[in-house]
Amino acid sequence: MLSLYKKTLAVCLIAFCAVTCLAEQTTKPIKVLLVIGGCCHDYATQKDLLKNGIEARINATVEIAYNDTKGTKPIFEAYQKPNWADAYDVIIHDECAADVTEPAYVENILKAHHDGKPAVNLHCAMHSYRWGNYKEPVTEGADNAHWFEMIGLQSSGHGPKLALDISFFNQESPITKGLTDWTTIPNEELYNNVKIFQITPLVRGSQMVKDKKTGVENKVEAIIAWTNLYGPNKTRIFSTTLGHDNKTVADDRYLDFITRGLLWSVNRLGPDGKPEAGYGKK
Repeated sequence: MLSLYKKTLAVCLIAFCAVTCLAEQTTKPIKVLLVIGGCCHDYATQKDLLKNGIEARINATVEIAYNDTKGTKPIFEAYQKPNWADAYDVIIHDECAADVTEPAYVENILKAHHDGKPAVNLHCAMHSYRWGNYKEPVTEGADNAHWFEMIGLQSSGHGPKLALDISFFNQESPITKGLTDWTTIPNEELYNNVKIFQITPLVRGSQMVKDKKTGVENKVEAIIAWTNLYGPNKTRIFSTTLGHDNKTVADDRYLDFITRGLLWSVNRLGPDGKPEAGYGKK
């Protein structure tokens, strides 16, 4: 009887391994569109850091839509098509487009996400497509609120370029499960939180900032990563304001983190924080 049990167990294990291996071989890669470019960052370098970092970690192909404009008005041809996002599983917004303020252009971007296309928003995407009195909390439903409603948090600016202490305080999310706190290089930006919508906060950032008048250092904190369920389809949106400097973007801890966020957005992240079968790298 024991021998039969062992044989049965062995057959089951072989079958399980065969199914898992087959999944790894036949699963289509996640199709990612990385939209990147604009003001204030070395996007020429960061686009490749992100593409290579993601593709090295998971079963994904990253297509890049890059605008080498250095100003705050980068226009992306891809966004001007009616069904611009249809060919992709998820969109990464990494543009810095603070002064692109044409509502029709922005609404065409948002329609894809409103209709169910997942998104990952990185760093300066949170400071894009803003007009009106964006330094004060927007009125929900107003035309200058729609971008912030998709993101899930309104930010209007950042403090000095200093090291950030990062706290993965929400360990219940598979995005952050098991990740340990760390301190960035001394050239990062802590984005403020002007208005927080119905999000799930994941990560807190803090800096010790010296008061210009008194010289006293004060601790400044903000939410720097979160998830949002956007619109009637509860579209999965992952965002982080982290990622100003090339050294941060190249950091394995950063790339591990945003890759988890990407997997979560397309519902391919297991509860243990690992890719589902077929979506990891061998």
